[in-house]
Amino acid sequence: MPDTLSRIEIDLKPEIPDARGRGVAQAIRTHLGLAVGDVRTREYYTFDAALTLAELERIREEFTDPVIQISSAGRLPADPFDWLIVVGFKPGVTDNVGRTAKAALADILGRRLGEGEAVYTSTGYFLRGARLAREDARRVAGDLLANLLIETVEVVSWKEWQAGRPEVRAPRINGVAEIRVSRHDLSGGDADLTEISRAGHLSLTIEEMRAIRDHFLRAATNPRRREAGLDERPTDVELEMLAQTWSEHCKHKIFSAAVDYADEAGRVRRIDSIFKTFVRATTDEVGRRVPWLVSVFKDDAGIISFNDRLNLCFKVETHNSPSALEPYGGAMTGIVGVNRDALAAGLGAELTINVWGYCFASPFTPADRVPEGVMHPRRLRDGVHKGVIDGGNQSGIPYAIGWEFYDWRYLAKPMVYCGTLGLMPKTVAGRPSGEKAARPGDRVVMVGGRIGKDGIHGATFSSIELHKDSPVQAVQIGDPITQKKMCDFLKEARDAGFYNAITDNGAGGLSSSVGEMARKPGGAEGDLGLAPLKYAGLQPWEIWLSEAQERMTLAVPPENLP
Repeated sequence: MPDTLSRIEIDLKPEIPDARGRGVAQAIRTHLGLAVGDVRTREYYTFDAALTLAELERIREEFTDPVIQISSAGRLPADPFDWLIVVGFKPGVTDNVGRTAKAALADILGRRLGEGEAVYTSTGYFLRGARLAREDARRVAGDLLANLLIETVEVVSWKEWQAGRPEVRAPRINGVAEIRVSRHDLSGGDADLTEISRAGHLSLTIEEMRAIRDHFLRAATNPRRREAGLDERPTDVELEMLAQTWSEHCKHKIFSAAVDYADEAGRVRRIDSIFKTFVRATTDEVGRRVPWLVSVFKDDAGIISFNDRLNLCFKVETHNSPSALEPYGGAMTGIVGVNRDALAAGLGAELTINVWGYCFASPFTPADRVPEGVMHPRRLRDGVHKGVIDGGNQSGIPYAIGWEFYDWRYLAKPMVYCGTLGLMPKTVAGRPSGEKAARPGDRVVMVGGRIGKDGIHGATFSSIELHKDSPVQAVQIGDPITQKKMCDFLKEARDAGFYNAITDNGAGGLSSSVGEMARKPGGAEGDLGLAPLKYAGLQPWEIWLSEAQERMTLAVPPENLP
């Protein structure tokens, strides 16, 4: 394909203080113990599109604040520096600012960019007064400025910059994988079954793998399965779907397990599910005494009556593993995820405020006590809190109250609580707002963002301990601006009575949302070829199970589809 790359560079005017740069410099000194004098930052917009010089100049003017910024369509001059660190996204990772910039170009140019054209963003950090070797600069990049699971880093010296680096490049998805459905042979022994689970990040125990094997051995004799060309080998779609459904995140196996509890006197008590015994039973007892519990333990979030006009909807959830792997993105998807839970409760709530709570190891933990592959708790805390705040603010939902707790036992895996409060009228389009049900003949409609690899294995990943080889794709990349637009659209659709049921595409993606809604009607049929994707090349099981953010599923009567 012809080279259509161009770039705009935007910097603060020299006399304008760079608050972000100052924060980075302080973090380098405090967290890494490295000497640095000054850090200045610069924004890069790379356009993978056929643009004329005149169009590029118009874009530059619109993207630049002339009061505090300078910019250039091409290379912007720079004063001498020690190291330039450029951080951008890897191919296929959601670039929210880039996507927003692409949408803005339609207004600036009076035309939309084509399907294959894109805008990519990256950030440059100019380090001056830094007596650092290249290895030290790379440490700054990897430990402070970038998450190498989802971002790329380029370290450039002053001499290299003068020679033309960094080059203008775009993180394109090059090459499209062959679309295929594979089958898993489960006829081997326990070691083979364990390896299938480990290699596929399924997080299934050997007992669960045996149960799946035995089920498909029995199912192989089913005439309908044979008519579909299936045998005793589960397809990747089937095995992946079972793994996410049986994950700790979705199934809550520890809370639901039978526990033998011995007290101090040695008396042993069998507890059949901590959840049923202590959480649900307690709530059911409250429900027998009060009239205001509208919907508990049967929907995406709890609903209670507030007054004669309104119901309150509340949801709190942990997002521990994704936040440990990528603090900012993991926590952001935690807060926007519970936003969608409230949005999916009943016929949908209007989101009002966010709340939060964190458990970390001490921010003063010595660096040599942090295990390999685990981020320092100070960086975790700062990234998590910024993700929660940005996720809410960019979605138009203010944060109201929160708490923080510190203990060394949270060193390897933090606890990150995210919560949302929503409001809904007691009746919507003449129906009780707390009730919903898909009906036979309804159309399955996905709204919101597109499907990508980010978020695949997010549910199963939550069931295992963290290690340096934890899967990159398990971290969803939130896009709160798209979520805000989706929320506004859904409020109008709800008030118009356009759909019969709604649920979010959280853990398990479409496999979970469609599966939940289709339970009462008795099933659903879908064509994954119609699913909107972020890029080509996703396998069918990836499309079906991706937890990529900002997506909801609706059950829409055929007459309301237009």
